[in-house]
Amino acid sequence: MNREEMIESVKAEMPERRWLHVQGVMATSVELANRFGADPVRAELAAILHDVTKYWPTARMEQIIREEQLPQELLDYDKELWHAHVGAFIAERDYGVTDPEILDAIRYHTSGRVGMTLLEKIVCLADYMEPSRDFPGVNKIRSEAEHSVEKALLTGFDGTITFLIEKGKRIFPLTVLARNDMVRQVNGG
Repeated sequence: MNREEMIESVKAEMPERRWLHVQGVMATSVELANRFGADPVRAELAAILHDVTKYWPTARMEQIIREEQLPQELLDYDKELWHAHVGAFIAERDYGVTDPEILDAIRYHTSGRVGMTLLEKIVCLADYMEPSRDFPGVNKIRSEAEHSVEKALLTGFDGTITFLIEKGKRIFPLTVLARNDMVRQVNGG
């Protein structure tokens, strides 16, 4: 499947407003990859596919999580996390993506994880700060992203965790671990 066919296929999986978000993540991923020395082609590919299953019915995502032995603990947390792992599975099965780093960039774009690669950080950060995003703190993330992927991601994770606490929601453990890893990286140890 070539790039244009993939784009048309992914676009068909979501409403127009979400496609506009995906386009923003694509452009921002390429920009960040160029700024920080990652491969912009791989960054764009991960960005194209990062939300491919976002609008799938939860029952369909749950079935894939159960049947394909994806992390079962996902089912104990917010459904907003599910599409990342299911999306990585679909990127490989249906779109032929075999690059493990691209698959991990899709898989961890919502939660983060300890030991994120530069590509994973870039796609996660692009998802936070693409131009159509508008939430308290996004401009601080964008400002920090001018100089440091890690500082910008730390601000993003802090905002996510604060939001979840304020809403009385459970926090996925990988996000806490990813946040702590960013603190370690920012503080140099």
